[in-house]
Amino acid sequence: MKILVTGGLGYIGQILVAELLRKGYSVKILDRNFFGVKSNFEAEIVNSDTRNFDPAILRNIDVVIDLAAISQPDPARLLDPIKFYEINFLGSFRVASLSKKLGVERYIFPSTCSVYGFQREILSEESPPNPIEPYAESKLLAENFILPLSSKNFCVTIFRIATAYGLSPKMRFDLVVNGMTLSLFKNRKIRVMRDGNQIRPVVHVKDISQAILKAIETEKEVLNRQIFNLGSNEQNYKIIELAKIIGETIGEYEIEWYGDPDTRSYHVKFEKISQFLGFKAKFTPRDAAREIFEALSTGEISETAQTNVINWYKILQDINVL
Repeated sequence: MKILVTGGLGYIGQILVAELLRKGYSVKILDRNFFGVKSNFEAEIVNSDTRNFDPAILRNIDVVIDLAAISQPDPARLLDPIKFYEINFLGSFRVASLSKKLGVERYIFPSTCSVYGFQREILSEESPPNPIEPYAESKLLAENFILPLSSKNFCVTIFRIATAYGLSPKMRFDLVVNGMTLSLFKNRKIRVMRDGNQIRPVVHVKDISQAILKAIETEKEVLNRQIFNLGSNEQNYKIIELAKIIGETIGEYEIEWYGDPDTRSYHVKFEKISQFLGFKAKFTPRDAAREIFEALSTGEISETAQTNVINWYKILQDINVL
């Protein structure tokens, strides 16, 4: 089986591709590499953009995992919203449409639980989305156009992924668990966005990869035209709860409040992915806090401009690269 991973050099992509290769799959990566990532993968890497790549890249591909995206909310509107529309919607819809045209059998679209926006009830895949910023809006738009492409010969599966966390070779510190751990490492204070009672479902990047692997290996009839929330019921946390878990895992800490009250809060149910795929999360925020803190302590990873997605894309936008 030959698999194309768009965005395969990114935060999730690095973990997923390594696991695919370990399991013996033939992997091709399509990535514009805006972040200048160096990779030792034994895989073909095509330096191109989902908005304009050569469709011939898709020939003889069995599965496409379409990770390429601006993968972070932008509440301060630092980026031109059209960039989310171009990359997260038009780019992904182009990948999906060309995949179907060129005979790809499976297309997996990683979306986001951010499409639920702000809602007080517990949410399932049947709950109405409520996106409140360009990232979530563009992802939901892509979902709405891509899912109808499914057919008997083209299996489309969508994952609405909880907020990711955990160590990756392409590190990110703009994700809540990772960012809190970095803050604790730097000054023994954990920065918490007010009011702290907003709820986030979270999931380890390794668990995300395992769920996608399960989807590749599950019968197409089970997954075709399906949307799955990807995470676990046990890992819906208030932000202040996450801060306390991380602080108590590492040691001495203080809470440092910042910002206006967060406008996103959503508690998500994950029964469907367990039922259909037998998925169960193996890792916890405590695991991630330990591994990230250790990697920071040894110098394996560090905070750089590239570890904050929106800030880095703003730099690229300002020099007309994005």
